[in-house]
Amino acid sequence: MTRLLILYTGGTIGMDHTPEGLAPVPGLLPRLLERFRTPVLDFDVVEYPQLIDSSAIVPAQWQLLIDDLAARYAAYDGFVVVHGTDTMAYTASVLAFALQGLAKPVIVTGAQLPLVHPRSDGWSNLADALEAASQPDLHEVCIAFNRLLLRGCRARKLDAASFAGFDSPNAPALASFGIQAHWQRQHWLRASQPFQPVALDVSLKLATFFLTPGYASTLAGQAMQDGELDGAVLMSYGNGNTPADPVLLDGVAALSARGGAVLNISQVVHGAVEVGAYAASQPLARAGAIAGADLTPEAASAKLLVLLSQGLRGDALRQQLSTVLVGESS
Repeated sequence: MTRLLILYTGGTIGMDHTPEGLAPVPGLLPRLLERFRTPVLDFDVVEYPQLIDSSAIVPAQWQLLIDDLAARYAAYDGFVVVHGTDTMAYTASVLAFALQGLAKPVIVTGAQLPLVHPRSDGWSNLADALEAASQPDLHEVCIAFNRLLLRGCRARKLDAASFAGFDSPNAPALASFGIQAHWQRQHWLRASQPFQPVALDVSLKLATFFLTPGYASTLAGQAMQDGELDGAVLMSYGNGNTPADPVLLDGVAALSARGGAVLNISQVVHGAVEVGAYAASQPLARAGAIAGADLTPEAASAKLLVLLSQGLRGDALRQQLSTVLVGESS
C-alpha cells in the first residue's frame, strides 16, 4: 500500500461556476479525488483554509508548504501539491531548492480547465501526478502536466491557450504517460544527503529585470544601487549580452559589493548565457554578475531566495550560485 499526501493550495483545477464566475469551492476537490483511491493507493488531502489564485502567492505561502511537507515527511511515501498554473514553476523551483536532501517524490500539478469542465485536463494531470508520487526511487520535485513529468526547477509555463501548458526547454522530460508510463530513470537524481529543509527568509528583497532597448538598463542599475535589494536576476539578450550602460554596470558592482548577487540569465527560451561568446557579455561579468547558464527565470529567482535565506553572502553565495545543486542547469 502506497500512502500519499495531497496538499491543495487552490487554482483553476478545483474551481466551479458561481454567479461571479469561476471560483474555488471548498470541499469540491477532496470529494472529486475519491475516484483515485484504490486497494493499493491511499491518500490524505489537506485543503488550505484560503484557496488562492496562484498569481497571488508570496514567499510566506511557500514557507507554509515547506513546513507542511517537512512535518509530514516521515508519514507518507510521496506528496502531490495541487496548485494554480500561473506560478506553478516558481513554486516547484522554490521547493526543489528548499527541500534539501529530498528522498521522496514531490509532484506539483494543476489544470488549464477545472475538473467540473467536461474537457478538463485535470483528471489526467492528477492521475499522472499520483502515479509519479508513488515511485519510491524518484527523489525530486517535479511538475506533472499534459502527459509529461518535468523537473520542477527546469520547467516553465509556456502556453496559456492549450493543454500543453508546461515544458522544460533545455532539459529532457523525466517521464511521459501514454498507455504505459515511460519512466526516464536515467535522468533522475538521487538524494545525497539527509533531508533538511531550508527556512525561507521572507523579508528578503529580490527583483528580476527584463532588459529592453533604451531606459530599462539604467532603471535596473539604479534599483541595484539604491541599497534596498538583496539580490537580482537580470534577463539579458542572447548569450548574456547587455549594453555597456555605466549605470547598469555600477549597479551590478554595488549590489555585489554589499554581499548580494546579480544572476545573469538569458531572455531566450532555448540556449544559455556564455560569457565570452560575444564581447558584449564581458562588461557585465567584469562588474560582478554571475553567469546563470540556462537557468529559467523561475529557477534563478528561487535559487537566489533559498541561498540568501541560508545566510550566504559574498564569495560563498557566488560559489553556490555557480554550482549545479538540484539539476537546475546544464
